[in-house]
Amino acid sequence: MIIILLFLIACQRHNIIHTHGIAYLEKRHKLVVLNESNKNDVVKIFGQPATKGMTDDNVWIYIERTQTREKILKLGRNYLSKNNVLVLEFNKVGIVVKKDFFNKDNMENIKFAKTITVNELKKENFIYSFLSSIRTKMEGKKK
Repeated sequence: MIIILLFLIACQRHNIIHTHGIAYLEKRHKLVVLNESNKNDVVKIFGQPATKGMTDDNVWIYIERTQTREKILKLGRNYLSKNNVLVLEFNKVGIVVKKDFFNKDNMENIKFAKTITVNELKKENFIYSFLSSIRTKMEGKKK
């Protein structure tokens, strides 16, 4: 009886939704017009970008990620219900020239290599720098 009571208390009628990033990105990206919207318009619609390009500040990336708990039969594990990414590219004057929207369905699964590259040079550099620092400390104490 107590087990059934605890089980029923732990169950919830509504799904628990955890959202990270910009909410409703799929609807909002339609407000950005190519060759017409500028950086100020984009900031009004989405806010500041989650990430800017590594080498170019004219590439802005917005992310929406939503996780929901599965049903009781799946033991309440989290699953990814939305994974939307919007990539905007601006020209030199700040006008949107390229807009790419990716969702969970059209993203590619990337397979990574299983092998591990061993960096011998880094190991030697660490050992060399460690021993050099000890030698310097020892020489400092002699003086």
